[in-house]
Amino acid sequence: MIPAETSENVLQNSHIINHQNVMISLKNIEKVYRTDTVETLALNNISLNINKGEFLSIMGPSGCGKSTLLNIMGLLDAPTRGEVSIDKHDTTQLNDKKLAAFRNRKLGFIFQSYHLINDLQVLDNVELPLLYRNSSAKERRQLSIEALEKVGLSNRMKHFPTQLSGGQKQRVAIARAIVGQPEIILADEPTGNLDSAMGSEIMDILLQLNERDGTTIVMVTHDENMARKTHRLVRLFDGTQVQ
Repeated sequence: MIPAETSENVLQNSHIINHQNVMISLKNIEKVYRTDTVETLALNNISLNINKGEFLSIMGPSGCGKSTLLNIMGLLDAPTRGEVSIDKHDTTQLNDKKLAAFRNRKLGFIFQSYHLINDLQVLDNVELPLLYRNSSAKERRQLSIEALEKVGLSNRMKHFPTQLSGGQKQRVAIARAIVGQPEIILADEPTGNLDSAMGSEIMDILLQLNERDGTTIVMVTHDENMARKTHRLVRLFDGTQVQ
């Protein structure tokens, strides 16, 4: 883990890309949103390699393309131009059904607003990604319990999201993201709705997942202190990578 006081230049130079070990590869990514009257360039010629086991932060002002870039990495959106490779698989060659299966197996998602279903108990929320796999109910339940244990919420399995604090909701969201044992976690402002103490707890969980399990993590954040705890920091400005 990089100490918080490490200078940004050292932070940037401390993690050398190993091209034989690349987990996410973006080549010349461009994203254009078009309406009848307006064309907006959201991402402009982004090329980025992220190593297996790396923890990368993405920062930049609001509207600079951070979430758009994360959605393209997560195969939730397609680039207008460019190539997206995940674990050496060219995802542009996958149809919608294969893309969904690939995403479910390889990727876990954490969102700022949690996206929990209030009518489902915590355990059932965590289990949701496994419903799209050929696993038994017993196996789904066991994996969900283990995921909740990892985030310290095994005593809240029968609660509903409305009975939880913001930090607890985000822990449930992390458990849901990791229940399928993905190799990659994409986190969009995971501490954005939390106070500093709870945000630090959530960040510690992500760091443990990265260090203990070797999970590759890409995190969009506005928090410089959180970003400095990760291996590498990429900055965007007006859809262009500036650092």
